[in-house]
Amino acid sequence: MTLRLGDTAPNFEQQSSEGKIHFYDYLGDSWGVLFSHPADFTPVCTTELGLTAKLKDEFAKRNVKVLALSVDDVDSHERWIEDINETQGTSVNFPILADSDRKVSDLYGMIHPNANDTLTVRSVFVIDPAKKVRLTLTYPASTGRDFNEILRVIDSLQLTEQHKVATPGNWQQGEDVVIVPALQDEEEINRRFPSGYRAVRPYLRLTEDPSKQTA
Repeated sequence: MTLRLGDTAPNFEQQSSEGKIHFYDYLGDSWGVLFSHPADFTPVCTTELGLTAKLKDEFAKRNVKVLALSVDDVDSHERWIEDINETQGTSVNFPILADSDRKVSDLYGMIHPNANDTLTVRSVFVIDPAKKVRLTLTYPASTGRDFNEILRVIDSLQLTEQHKVATPGNWQQGEDVVIVPALQDEEEINRRFPSGYRAVRPYLRLTEDPSKQTA
């Protein structure tokens, strides 16, 4: 199955390191990050899960719940978590799905036969509170993910969800944003962006982060 942006994220039930997960119930009204790993006790995955645990507060302040996945079973996950905690100086604080039957992997297209027909690649899905897929990323097994980039994209998605703006390349939270070209009515622009804007070109109009602007 190939999921595209805007598709409804498939619901599922699956065992995990923290008991059975009912995916929609687990997310509730939160945003979600579902990400997969080739296998337990792999070096790059160990660093990624440790980093994710350390970013708990960053995910929480964005109303994001994280959920990892590996095709190994719960017993293996529990042993691996001990290694992660010890080697990464943290405590894993989110569930790891035990997808030994590959039910979730197949639902989300996480298995790529050209790489390996049994192991999941490094897939990432960002899912909004309406259960829509808002971002997909796929990394090769040799390359660890940049979780600061995942947080940056979530910041952009959440800001642009509320305001008629887009975020420029390399944008970071709090920096100037772009007014979407579809917004042309000057009265509405002035109402939405009371601090004004700078027109570099008619199609390129920059304004202060609208969450900071007050009328």
